[in-house]
Amino acid sequence: MLRDIIRIDPEKCDGCGQCVSACPEGALQIVEGKARLVKESYCDGLGACLGECPRGAITIEQRQAEAFDPAAVHEHLQQPAEAPPRPAGGCPGSAARRLERPRDPPGEAGGQPRPELAHWPVQLRLVPPTAPYLQHADLLVCADCVPFALGDFHQRLLRGRAVLVGCPKLDDAQAQVEKLAAVFALNAVRSVTVAHMEVPCCGGIVSIVEAALAKAGRTDLEVRDVTVGVRGTVEEECPEAAPAEPGRRASA
Repeated sequence: MLRDIIRIDPEKCDGCGQCVSACPEGALQIVEGKARLVKESYCDGLGACLGECPRGAITIEQRQAEAFDPAAVHEHLQQPAEAPPRPAGGCPGSAARRLERPRDPPGEAGGQPRPELAHWPVQLRLVPPTAPYLQHADLLVCADCVPFALGDFHQRLLRGRAVLVGCPKLDDAQAQVEKLAAVFALNAVRSVTVAHMEVPCCGGIVSIVEAALAKAGRTDLEVRDVTVGVRGTVEEECPEAAPAEPGRRASA
């Protein structure tokens, strides 16, 4: 059938992978260092990936192509993603996947603290809003300095949670709001914990999360705010409480 569908210019594409994480249908992959359309029936032709390409390599064209198949997309997104081969260029961690852990007692692995990371990737820019591990998740939105400062980060904050990592100072705040709003809108997220450093600029990640919740209309979720000191202490931890009004933070 004749319809709108994306076209990728291989001469312009540098394999950065930003379009892969921006496609809600999972229609794109990095293959041999270039973005490729996985299957025509996965592409709805609406171009959610266009604005994410820094090289302008993606356009919409009208041509003969397979019809868009929402049922096939749904089945495709339910499949566990395997670790992708390392491409010649671009991000090797663009595919969302769960990480299976050995069945050791909680927090223990051969006498050592057990890593609690249960999925990959973790960077907010790379995680697709439709990643299966976000559905019904207890979500941790974490400033990227926190794991370096908090010695028991895995056991104290990460265990049992899906994590999204970003920097409120160096990353694009509006892009973070848009990505998180999509996460909240598309997934039945059960709770939200935000962890950030005590320095003033880092606290902006709380405002980003609150703005995303408001944009997604998630009035049922309240932000649990954890502030970590530069010396590795938890300076303030607002406990989980009853649902609050949008934009209202939990009180200590």
